[in-house]
Amino acid sequence: MTLDQALNATVALICKESSPLMKLVSEEFRTIFPNMGLMVVNHSEISQHRIFLAISGQLSDQEKGLFLPPSLPERFIYLKIDKTGTGCLVASHQYYLFGFVQYLLSDLINEDAGPYVNGRIFEPSFKTHRVAYDYFLTQEGRITQGLDRETYMKELARNGFTHVEVNGLGSPMAIETGPKGEVYPMFYTYCPALDQFVYSSLNKGIYPFYYLSANLNYLKENARLARKYGLVPGMLSFEPRAVPEEFFNKYPMLRGARVDHPFRSFRPRYNMTITHPKVLAHYAEMIQKLMKEVPDLGFLNIWTNDSGAGFEHTKSLYVGRNGGAYLVREWKDDAEIAKLAGDNALRFFGVLKDAATEINPDFRVITRMESFYGEHDIIINGLKGKLDIETASLIQRGWDMPYSHPMYPDRKDINAGCVFQQDFDEREKPIFQGIQETGSQVSFYYAYGPQTMFAPLMGIPYPKLARKRLETLHKNGVNYLAHMGGTFPPEKVPFNINHEVLRNFQINPGRPVEEVLESYARKHIDGNDYTTLLKAWDLAEAGILGFPNISSLYSTIGFTWYRLWVRPFVPDIEKIPQKERDFYEDFMCTVPHNPNNVDLSKDVLFTLTTPERSSEDAIRIDKNVLPKLDEALRLLEGQIDKAPIFKDQFVRVKALRCWITTQRNIAVWVDSVYGFMIALDPADKQRYKTDLQEMMKIEIANSEDLIRLFRTGIEFIALTDKGETPLMYGVNLPELLVKRIELMKAHFDDDPYIDHNYIERMAGMPIY
Repeated sequence: MTLDQALNATVALICKESSPLMKLVSEEFRTIFPNMGLMVVNHSEISQHRIFLAISGQLSDQEKGLFLPPSLPERFIYLKIDKTGTGCLVASHQYYLFGFVQYLLSDLINEDAGPYVNGRIFEPSFKTHRVAYDYFLTQEGRITQGLDRETYMKELARNGFTHVEVNGLGSPMAIETGPKGEVYPMFYTYCPALDQFVYSSLNKGIYPFYYLSANLNYLKENARLARKYGLVPGMLSFEPRAVPEEFFNKYPMLRGARVDHPFRSFRPRYNMTITHPKVLAHYAEMIQKLMKEVPDLGFLNIWTNDSGAGFEHTKSLYVGRNGGAYLVREWKDDAEIAKLAGDNALRFFGVLKDAATEINPDFRVITRMESFYGEHDIIINGLKGKLDIETASLIQRGWDMPYSHPMYPDRKDINAGCVFQQDFDEREKPIFQGIQETGSQVSFYYAYGPQTMFAPLMGIPYPKLARKRLETLHKNGVNYLAHMGGTFPPEKVPFNINHEVLRNFQINPGRPVEEVLESYARKHIDGNDYTTLLKAWDLAEAGILGFPNISSLYSTIGFTWYRLWVRPFVPDIEKIPQKERDFYEDFMCTVPHNPNNVDLSKDVLFTLTTPERSSEDAIRIDKNVLPKLDEALRLLEGQIDKAPIFKDQFVRVKALRCWITTQRNIAVWVDSVYGFMIALDPADKQRYKTDLQEMMKIEIANSEDLIRLFRTGIEFIALTDKGETPLMYGVNLPELLVKRIELMKAHFDDDPYIDHNYIERMAGMPIY
């Protein structure tokens, strides 16, 4: 007898409480077993042909003895059912229940029911699987065209997520303003701070009440959806964030640190000094106000020292150690300042935690460690009970990754938790184990769509690589995942194979990945053609592993910020008249004196890549990436009419090829333009110019391929229909690609040139 046959004998699900989650679970069962009803009873019982649904924590000890075996792990799902359809389904935590039911009805349904007669225990691979920066629900992608928050939340629950961020803005942009030509207001659109949702008695009236109300309503609706699917709602905020200067006109002695990026902003931004008790009371009042609106709010994740936020006197503030008058006297040495700054941050975390736990005792405060490179040990050693951290590595300091690219050991600038962070250093273990002994948690980054690699593409398949990082973390004792970016809207990515692997591993880690992939492919493809899809995935992954990640910025947010699919790759960008550049420069996340406007190897004062590295990157991509992707595309194209999944995966791998081709052509641009400018021999100059022109031909063809992909009807890239922003491409991207091609053709014969004094020249020019 199979589980399907046993469940067919079940006439009803019974539970003690008719919660939205229990109703939802019963609806899922009824999609396959339409005659299975839901009954609410006031006492627990085992009844013939009925399955009792419960969350373990809501049962009395007597009820636990009735339904559960005496020995269970801390986190579990327990399923017991006999041939009469009688049994129970109990989860230790509500956030496991919906995802497990989905798994039961899709992957376990045809299993032999024998092992379930006496009860089978499933222990989730990771205790929690929390979203860190939910691209679509709360960050820049929340204005994606056609986004359905309900189905998105359902997809999170289905894929095994347990905790989700809910604090998105209710409007496309934040209310922050700045001088003309400044880009800094863009950075307030994501990770909105507490004061964007509620006010305290200290800052009442600083932000319009209608604005706070709209944002709070957005947060509360997301929290309602999270609750419906059993997930724990929480927040991700940049804190302590800058406040309007109007506040300091009223309270000049509460000015804290300058927290803006001096290159990207034209006006200093300051936050409140969190060393002052009145400011700490302000934050405590705000978090309690939010908790009263959403009492089950479970966490606040704090990112800092970026995007208009920072802790006073920490080393990584953009303008160096600075802050209010109450923490550090002059003439202190670096170690003493670091101790004071670290303790100040810990005090702030503690105030928020203590205020929130008065309403929800399970509330936790989390922070990202990379920003605290000057205070790293102070923060680590000061963690205790419900003060947690998330990180790519506990042995790293700052943003310098201690792990290398798996194919190129000379490359360490890999994105946190992505496909290229495959190893796990033994030195990590004693650190996170020690932290967890204090009652704190350490979440490690897992980044397999949609934000930390290949942004803003959607649904790029690399399932075995997704599985490899899960296995690596799990076997090394990691219990908590911080999944960068969240998942994909199911309407836009119907075949989300990476997260299919994720949901399987969370519930059934012993199941071989080959079996998972074969089972999934067979569901969508008749006959033996499924093997072609498996081969194509393997080839795509081989190509992805060969990608040298030419710039960590360009492989994520920078691909959109710097309009790499819109700006023309021409020999001398300034040869294009300004009016003809406005169509993309107006929407670049840049300022007029950023060298990136004319030099693809630079961003503000950073060097993103060098001519030497670029030359090597282009060779590596041509040798190790494009041939593999082309072979995968040939396989998929040959089957494109056999099943919808073939067309879908063809378009996504083709989009990836276009994306990587653009990355490759950036490398050629840097190598060729710099090479031309320093070459003394006319023959060498001509060689570099010829290389550049060959690159331009390739990029023109690449843009034409992209335009054709938009005609397929497959949504392969996140686009907004709310009006183009510096953080998202608009639905007008295909039209802009045509302009790009025209400009590249018009400037094909220009001589390569970069003005290396661009910063100083433009900084001395009026904005308008």
